[in-house]
Amino acid sequence: MTEALLIPCPTCNGLNRIPAERLGDRPKCGRCKADVLLDKPFELNQGDYASQIKGDLPLLVDVWADWCGPCKSFAPVFEQAAAQLAGKCRLAKLDSEANQQLAAQLGIRSIPSLILFRNGKEVARQSGAFPLPQLMAWLRSQGI
Repeated sequence: MTEALLIPCPTCNGLNRIPAERLGDRPKCGRCKADVLLDKPFELNQGDYASQIKGDLPLLVDVWADWCGPCKSFAPVFEQAAAQLAGKCRLAKLDSEANQQLAAQLGIRSIPSLILFRNGKEVARQSGAFPLPQLMAWLRSQGI
């Protein structure tokens, strides 16, 4: 019997049970039929947060703001990481201006900030913008 992973849909927040060997097959949500695993970051907000941090695949959240120069320069790096990590880690972007209550709840003091969640809990945090090799090295050090 193969291991099945619980993964929240980035579109409707529905939990999907997906066999591990099928992660590369572009699985669809059982509820809304959208792709469950994306090769680009998805938008995270206050209403989606509690659902999206659940699940068996880690979630890396980039906390950013539109007025932040380093955030804008880091965005393409985060997009590249999402393409490389599809099926291993989900990547999401949280606009700290549009979601001020959630940013405060998460204790965001500087942006950009990266927060890594596993099974509903924060396991690592990193502040600042850095190049793709450094981001990937940090994620490898976190077991991804």
